[in-house]
Amino acid sequence: MGESKAAQAASTPYVLVLYYSRHGATCALAEELAKGIEGVSGIEARLRTVPGVSPVCEATEAEIPAEGAIYVTEDDLRHCDGLALGSPTRFGNMAAPLKYFLDTTSGLWMNGALIDRPATAFTSTASLHGGQESTLLTMLIPLLHHGMVYAGLPYSETRLIHTRSGGTPYGVSHLAGPDASREVDDDERQLARAQGRRLAELALGLRHMRERRS
Repeated sequence: MGESKAAQAASTPYVLVLYYSRHGATCALAEELAKGIEGVSGIEARLRTVPGVSPVCEATEAEIPAEGAIYVTEDDLRHCDGLALGSPTRFGNMAAPLKYFLDTTSGLWMNGALIDRPATAFTSTASLHGGQESTLLTMLIPLLHHGMVYAGLPYSETRLIHTRSGGTPYGVSHLAGPDASREVDDDERQLARAQGRRLAELALGLRHMRERRS
């Protein structure tokens, strides 16, 4: 008998682009990273999001979002060959819905499921100094606890030096403006795609390394 659909999905190399986006800016940046990933032969991007959380009452969300990416499952994360994690900044940290999902992944941590898989992060803020770099730095902490290999943006991407909007060596960022209406500009777009390409190439290389070990 042939492989099950689950087994086939697990054997297909992909980078999970997992994000939370309230007003669409982080989603737009996620789509640019996905284009960079898809530009590398032999691997694909899988866009996923997380539902919102409520601090004051029990809330429910539809099983399938009305628009955009579908909600992530633990298996999406378990079988990925790389992870790009995206969030708007919330007081210099990632948004609660994304952290809530990561807090449920202790089973993957206990089994070492994500060890030696490359990861990166990206963010969007309303203002230029709204906590972009601190958000990215705090986002990498759970990834390191999972044993992932963090990959930022090297300064060989010269747009990092010249950009007047988003872009950091810790990961790409986007300046969305106070009403989230500012679109991803050319510097941000090219940096996001470069970050996606780099992550995809590292994912393939580390996948081959793991296969040689087994």
